[in-house]
Amino acid sequence: MSFDPSKYQKLKVGESPIPGLFIIDLVVHGDNRGWFKENYQQQKMEELGLPHFETVQNNFSFNKERGATRGLHAEPWEKFISVAIGRVFCAWVDLRKGESFGQTFSLEVDPGKAAFVPRGVANGYQALEENVTYTYLVNDFWSADKKYAAANLFDPQIGIDWPISKEQAIVSEKDLNNPILRDVTPMEF
Repeated sequence: MSFDPSKYQKLKVGESPIPGLFIIDLVVHGDNRGWFKENYQQQKMEELGLPHFETVQNNFSFNKERGATRGLHAEPWEKFISVAIGRVFCAWVDLRKGESFGQTFSLEVDPGKAAFVPRGVANGYQALEENVTYTYLVNDFWSADKKYAAANLFDPQIGIDWPISKEQAIVSEKDLNNPILRDVTPMEF
């Protein structure tokens, strides 16, 4: 499936049902050569309601096979996620202590969509095509001294409706062994 940049002609920042999780429609300029986008533009996005975000690192995850599935991981920092190539099904679950603990949200992300993920909200995704490049900016560095949380991708209590079944998904052993929601210690900040 080819990406249609004409679907994304206006920069929009909108809130999701999970507090602090924002979905961004990016402006994508396309022509006969391909397309161009400003993946993250701090001033424009903050003017539309995105929280202030100072990046310290840019990460890429290449997913060779359709069905590559990663997550659900929550960190003590914020992330700005998008894809450079391909499409993914993204899913989030709130692992922060409070009323929204366990709240979920999911969405298909292509090069015209992005998401701002607050600290303590677990992020996971599934490649919907071959050769997907997923990218994310973060505002802190990984450290063994920090507290992290994870939840099981296929926990029925979380109830994520993955487009590619557990039996067909390509998942690491570590992610398959993430705890179910009732065994997760909520993150506090």
